[in-house]
Amino acid sequence: MSPRAEDRGFGFDDAVDAIGAQSRLLSGAVASADLDTRVPTTPKWSVRDLAHHLGTEQWYWSENVRAKNPAERSGGSLTALPPDNDLFAWLGWCTYSLISALRDAGPDSPCWAWWGDPTPHTAGAVARHQAQEAAVHRWDAEGAIGSPAPLPSQLATDGVPEFIEVMVGPDVVALRSGVSLHATDTDESWRVGPDASGADTASTSTTTELHATASDLVLMLYRRLAVPDTDIDGDPMLVAALLSLADTS
Repeated sequence: MSPRAEDRGFGFDDAVDAIGAQSRLLSGAVASADLDTRVPTTPKWSVRDLAHHLGTEQWYWSENVRAKNPAERSGGSLTALPPDNDLFAWLGWCTYSLISALRDAGPDSPCWAWWGDPTPHTAGAVARHQAQEAAVHRWDAEGAIGSPAPLPSQLATDGVPEFIEVMVGPDVVALRSGVSLHATDTDESWRVGPDASGADTASTSTTTELHATASDLVLMLYRRLAVPDTDIDGDPMLVAALLSLADTS
């Protein structure tokens, strides 16, 4: 787990707990929805598709965590998806599989992962990323049936640097200038750019700033929320360029 995550008080146990809490909320939304309803923030998916996606992702990562082999991807696709009447129980099983694998392994256990350096290939890094995966997709599911609740502040505050480190990573060099992300509710800032490391506080060379709550910043980064021009101080095209660097489905 990144030291910055620990320094903010959001460690491995917090990430694993968040996976469980956000997944349960997603399952509750799925259970109360018409499974054929399209998900507004991921319109290519129905609620059923969204549930299948999260469940298979959690099972897949549980297999990689258990394998403890950073050099080789383990497991494949699930051979069968559940019938609709078993979907709620199946989601619970997939979440339990991931959580139990993570707790058994511990944060420093080696694990295959698709991201590059410097983010470690460990169970801790998987837990950190899967906490964001569960939270954003929980928000998707709730949006299909009503008004989604914001991401918990502490989870979202870790979600911004996690996105920078994992979803953007070395591709940040494609930005022609820096962007600073400011969480208005926690008063934390992160700089993203070709001459930045994602560390707190913005450099004087930053030309563009994006201001929003930590939850809205994460949802903007994952392209779940539009970025209002009123939240940008500087060049909106730089923010658009940042968002284009990651596959956020």
